[in-house]
Amino acid sequence: MSNHHKIDYVELPSTDFAAMQKFYGSVFGWTFEDYSGKYVAFSGAGLEGGFAPVEKAPPRGGAMVILYSDDLTASERAVITAGAEITEHHDFPGGSRFQFLDPSGNELAIWTKT
Repeated sequence: MSNHHKIDYVELPSTDFAAMQKFYGSVFGWTFEDYSGKYVAFSGAGLEGGFAPVEKAPPRGGAMVILYSDDLTASERAVITAGAEITEHHDFPGGSRFQFLDPSGNELAIWTKT
């Protein structure tokens, strides 16, 4: 199968590499490779990616990364325990999701089938 024009990598803006690694590592079990404090790559997310340094939180309303969960309630508890702010809940035909802000202010979502 060709990877031509397929999403290959995702970068999340990061105002604090350590906070991002702690959050994503504790909630989702992602692993990281630090490139001398100038960039952090992550693995274990289903798609490779990294944290790109920025000075301020990104604006909300752009493209959204959406993760899948087998247990949405447990995922929401883990996100809250790790310090994220839940911004929205949605039910839709066939599923439900919640959205949250990570330590750098990126809005992501987690969904599950119902």
